[in-house]
Amino acid sequence: MKFQIGDRVLLLHSNEEGEVVDIINDEMVLVDVEGVCFPAYTDQLDFPYYKRFTEKSQSGIKSGKKYIDDLKKEKKDQVIRTENGVLLSFLPLMQMDEAGEEVVKNMKLYLLNETSSVYNFIFELQLFGEAEFELKNEILPFEKFYLYDLPFESMNDSPAFAFKFSLKEPAKNKAEYFEASVRLKPRQLFGRIEELKEKNEASFAYLLFKDYPDKKEEPAVYFTPIKKKSTYDISKIKQQLEKPLSVIDLHIEKLTNDWQRMSNFEMLTLQLRTFEKYYDLAVLHLQPSLIVIHGVGSGKLKDEVHNILRTKKEVRSFVNQYHPLYGFGATEIFFQY
Repeated sequence: MKFQIGDRVLLLHSNEEGEVVDIINDEMVLVDVEGVCFPAYTDQLDFPYYKRFTEKSQSGIKSGKKYIDDLKKEKKDQVIRTENGVLLSFLPLMQMDEAGEEVVKNMKLYLLNETSSVYNFIFELQLFGEAEFELKNEILPFEKFYLYDLPFESMNDSPAFAFKFSLKEPAKNKAEYFEASVRLKPRQLFGRIEELKEKNEASFAYLLFKDYPDKKEEPAVYFTPIKKKSTYDISKIKQQLEKPLSVIDLHIEKLTNDWQRMSNFEMLTLQLRTFEKYYDLAVLHLQPSLIVIHGVGSGKLKDEVHNILRTKKEVRSFVNQYHPLYGFGATEIFFQY
């Protein structure tokens, strides 16, 4: 590698100087120019010493007299920037393993503001539905803001990247705040990384929003005289609903007779929809507990059910332990109201 971390470098295309802050791979490094970090190919960089020496040598040459008519008029370059919205960017940092193969070590997270507005933002990294890291700051127009270094193995912990944005200068016609989030599945992530390698690119990004949303107008409310007050009996409404169950069995053959023609994704979707349905019924009827039979198998269904339960405020606790009827293939949920 021609450059090392800490080296001062010159960007050949813009004649700017920066510092190498990280090594991405054999062909790319991460460069910091006045607080803005971005990847650059090493063949587009050089050491700045020759430039400094040349400028110093030229400064010592006495120039002849110049008259006003001989001076060239200064041209101001107009930089036109396209507004593409606000994005979350992922920069995989590669390293060679013992077998000589290139593998991902860390994922660098950046917030890209490709708009002309200044935003306040709150960033929260969630693992398994629990907050792991939080950052509050502001991001300037057309700025790239470093957020976090996430170890690549943590991408298997159901990471979610949640944001809450607000305008630095509030506007009457704009929303008070805007929330956006990105959740990556492992298969989706590996596909994006392979795509990067094929295209020889450094990073990929997800759009959080294109345009900051307008304020939602409250619908006009017109009042009319009420002749008779309507009353509703909650117990009668509950009678119209399907009865809740204290035990639900999510084995696919219990849910459909056509399961052999279904893909794994279709089966998992049906199982989770069934779980959500009977979970909601249990909560509506204020059940103290609910047993979900998910089986042992590969553990995929159990993990998905547990991930959902971690987000539910009605859940006091849940446990997957040996049961005399279901072995280790069931989870018992305890509610709080």
